[in-house]
Amino acid sequence: MTNYHFCVPPTLQTDFNFSKLLKTLFKRSCNILRDKKIIAGLFLLGCIGSTVKAQISPPGLGEANTAFWSAFGVKRQLDSLGKKQSLSYIAVGRKSSPDNDNPFSKQAIFVLNHEVYHSFAQHQQYSYAISYRRQPVYESSAPYEKEGLEQEIRLYGRYDYSFDLGKKWTLKNTIRQEFRKFFDPNFHAVEESFQLRTRIKSQLTYKLSSKNNQKLALSAEGLFSISYLNDPEPQWTKFGYREMRLGLYYMFAIPNSPFTMDIGYVDDLIRNSHSIAKGGVHYLAADVIWNLPYKKK
Repeated sequence: MTNYHFCVPPTLQTDFNFSKLLKTLFKRSCNILRDKKIIAGLFLLGCIGSTVKAQISPPGLGEANTAFWSAFGVKRQLDSLGKKQSLSYIAVGRKSSPDNDNPFSKQAIFVLNHEVYHSFAQHQQYSYAISYRRQPVYESSAPYEKEGLEQEIRLYGRYDYSFDLGKKWTLKNTIRQEFRKFFDPNFHAVEESFQLRTRIKSQLTYKLSSKNNQKLALSAEGLFSISYLNDPEPQWTKFGYREMRLGLYYMFAIPNSPFTMDIGYVDDLIRNSHSIAKGGVHYLAADVIWNLPYKKK
């Protein structure tokens, strides 16, 4: 019998260290954000401009060092004027354990989402959405094994106001209000009954080239919430700041196709978490969107 020996190149091994790459990207993006006045300005500005199409941003995935998020969406024009659109997507996320840096180590989340947008006035847009999320729950100490599963039904609405800063720069400010209802695997009550969460985000986009509609986007988002608990006794938590998400994305249209693609890096800074001492949870993210034109019925 012949024995075959296979050599796996180091670049294909699953245990290679992603954190160095992610932290390098984080440091470079922080060089842009190191002036606190820039971040403050992103949240305070808002006057005139045009709507910017956004990427499918990753959700929070809890304690980890690194994570990976991927999504596939279908965007459909709902009217001949281009003022109404819908976006439906399916997405999965994976993450590392707190004791390693492999972002593909374990399953983190499964998402189904449907959102309808309406550009009702110049530079202004609102949307409403429904989402289903299924997220494993892991032990908080080593060996970090899976100990349960949590389901979530989410309803949310958002309002966007954007304006141009010259010919190449666009700033979009967004406020988003969410209602999040939680269940166990059998749709029974869990410790946290529901949550009301407010998200405030600003995104600065730079048009790199008209060829393939290439853009760079830099974003900062603050998340604030209040929850109603079932256990240990029914009560409300205090409303307060929970986390900050910083993002850097490259967006482009795939040539000779109806598809667009977004590739990015996100740093999730969760208040009072173990990961924040290491600079947050570092994400690599990618999504593909299939753009469908309006068809008259």
